[in-house]
Amino acid sequence: MLAKLLVTVGIIFYAVVVPVFEINDSHVFNPAWEPHARLHETWQLFTNTALGAFSVWLVWGKDNLKLASLLTVFVTGGFLMAYWLRDGYGGSMVLTDGSEKMILGINLGLFAYTLAIVMACIAVALEWRNLPAQAES
Repeated sequence: MLAKLLVTVGIIFYAVVVPVFEINDSHVFNPAWEPHARLHETWQLFTNTALGAFSVWLVWGKDNLKLASLLTVFVTGGFLMAYWLRDGYGGSMVLTDGSEKMILGINLGLFAYTLAIVMACIAVALEWRNLPAQAES
């Protein structure tokens, strides 16, 4: 059960929390963004939310924690790659108002998505560790 909860929290980060943070004037409705960029942002939000819904179904409906964890790593890892490569393409986590969302002195996205990957890895390790006990029963 703990493994399922860990993966679910990571899914909630990218499928629910990020859209709540980004469907506003700082992202989707930001007049300073090119319309094409807003379209791509909205597409990414819908795609990640759909992957999150599918992943929750995998975890709780199909008991497939490994695939849900892998999807979490793909979605959140994609953000981490974009974050690490941001200087190469002119990206930034600083909002148009000059602010940056931080937690414990770390960018919120970097913190949450690294945590989501760590939780997914812990969940898979917990499930893997319980496999011999399940095989014996």
